[in-house]
Amino acid sequence: MFKFVVLCALIATAAAVSKHGGNSKFHGASSSNSKHYSAPGGRTSDDANAEVTRFTADVHEHGFQYAFDTTNAIHAAATGGADGDHQGDFAWISPEGEHVAVQYVADENGYQPDSALLPTPPPIPDAILKALEYIRTHPQQEEKQTFKAAPARRG
Repeated sequence: MFKFVVLCALIATAAAVSKHGGNSKFHGASSSNSKHYSAPGGRTSDDANAEVTRFTADVHEHGFQYAFDTTNAIHAAATGGADGDHQGDFAWISPEGEHVAVQYVADENGYQPDSALLPTPPPIPDAILKALEYIRTHPQQEEKQTFKAAPARRG
């Protein structure tokens, strides 16, 4: 699971960088462990012309971290450890103009997203809740089984 999520993140990052990597509008600045790219210009609603405004990535023996933002309000960031656990968040503006934000943890319990926009199950009907409470407060009695020994065969 961890390798799949990291692979998806790296593919998305590579796609964003390769689209703009050769563009002379980008200016690179680097530190000892990570690379930073920035693009001039303001925010635009035109997705086809969106540009990466911030990109950082660092992969090391203890894990990884990355983050990027674009001019059309797309954001993604994640950190992960060598144990395979990681957490992150991503966000964008929907075509309806609604801000969509998801935070997640991926660990031994699987992928666990959290967002106000994720569907939730409907409420449990009162009759079912009452039946469950009755079952909980009236545990089923184990039936005692008695066995009679079979008569000995003579023969």
